[in-house]
Amino acid sequence: MRPTPHELLSEAWRSLGGDPALTASAAFTGRPDTLPARLPVTEFAQAVAAAAGLAGAELAAARAGSHPDLAAVTVDSEAAAIAFTSERHLRLDGNPVGGMDPLSKFFACADGVVRLHANYPHHRAALFAALGIEDEPVDPEEAVAERLVMLPVADVEERVREHGGLAFAARTLDAWRAHPHGAGLADLLPVAMRRTGAETPRRLGPTPSDGPLLPAAGVRVLDFTRVIAGPVGTRTLALLGADVLRVDSPDLPELPGQHLDTGLGKRSALLDLRSPDGLARLDELLADADVVVSGYRPGALTRFGLDPDALLARHPGLVVATLSAWGPGPWSEYRGFDSLVQAPTGIAAIEADGDLRPAALPAQALDHGTGYLLAAGVLRALTERQHDGRGTHLELALARTAAWLVRHFDPDEHLPAFPRRVRSAGHLSQATMAGARLDYALPPFHLEGGPTDWAAGPVGWGSSPAVWQ
Repeated sequence: MRPTPHELLSEAWRSLGGDPALTASAAFTGRPDTLPARLPVTEFAQAVAAAAGLAGAELAAARAGSHPDLAAVTVDSEAAAIAFTSERHLRLDGNPVGGMDPLSKFFACADGVVRLHANYPHHRAALFAALGIEDEPVDPEEAVAERLVMLPVADVEERVREHGGLAFAARTLDAWRAHPHGAGLADLLPVAMRRTGAETPRRLGPTPSDGPLLPAAGVRVLDFTRVIAGPVGTRTLALLGADVLRVDSPDLPELPGQHLDTGLGKRSALLDLRSPDGLARLDELLADADVVVSGYRPGALTRFGLDPDALLARHPGLVVATLSAWGPGPWSEYRGFDSLVQAPTGIAAIEADGDLRPAALPAQALDHGTGYLLAAGVLRALTERQHDGRGTHLELALARTAAWLVRHFDPDEHLPAFPRRVRSAGHLSQATMAGARLDYALPPFHLEGGPTDWAAGPVGWGSSPAVWQ
């Protein structure tokens, strides 16, 4: 039997350490099939969006200090479906921006099926190198398919990874649960939340009395995230009033569509942390930060002093959120994206609904869902800091979210024969960027008295100074 959005919200809220009674402030509207899937994706999307809104309402109440009633949170299933596919609704002067590379899909191997990812140029180049393709083929898909069909899937995984690329075999749910990494994630809650450190005087004052309710007003967020999940989380914090400064290396440009879609309300700066000047600037930013969010592989930023324990030791009261593809276990240091995580975790086999060809979820739900859980976790950690001044380390992972989702798989549920169309009317907004019109998806939740849209559109990648407002 499919869980209700409220049941999933209760589970998510428990993993965030929240008071179960507060979930009564969330309401869900709309039909249950706006993201049609065998797994309860519509219910999941509504639940995690509600968790972010509810955590915002709780923080606003904590900042008021007089125990006011919690602001109500409503999540409509159509709004959630549009928000969870926001990259598909993005338009610049009426034209789609971005999209998946033709090589980012399933391919047949000699004894199985593999999912590839080639959206970034360096991953595409690594794939060609691993398969011995020296020059750009006239028909890249055909050239890759011809090489892969001759190779065992395990060899493909290993060979592509050795060259710095991304390839994961599609597995059944039973096979994943028997795998050492899958077995380790099977019973974990979607979010790990660890309070740490001594009490500090760090507190937030009341939210501004004029304008919409902004629970995160005055919160400074240092955003070291890329692609979708982390940026969706920090985009949500920006919606609720936080000053979010995204920091990238000058050598790792982001895909234009992803930057526009997830950059709403944020600023974007470039820092070369390998230089003394870059590290000095980072230290200045950390001194006044409330939150640090990292979406790089575990340990990738340790040499720059961004290890969670080191950060919390140097800056008591800080909220540190770390996001990875695979979470704890033997695959912890592997790279990964939503579409790749769906393949080995059994999701692709479940969504095939009996077809021999693996299938995908109707949205990059692991990415978006983990992003809203991240935002909820940060907001909850800030609420806890209002009470005791202590810091928090939050850990999230796409595969961890996947494990939670597949726990609710009902083998008797099947895809609807005739899925109904989701209406985007009323769930999109517009902004102007460099003289061009940008159409984008609105937030999935409505916080009573809160903002219904971002205060500003995205800025150009790397166009902001690396300073707090």
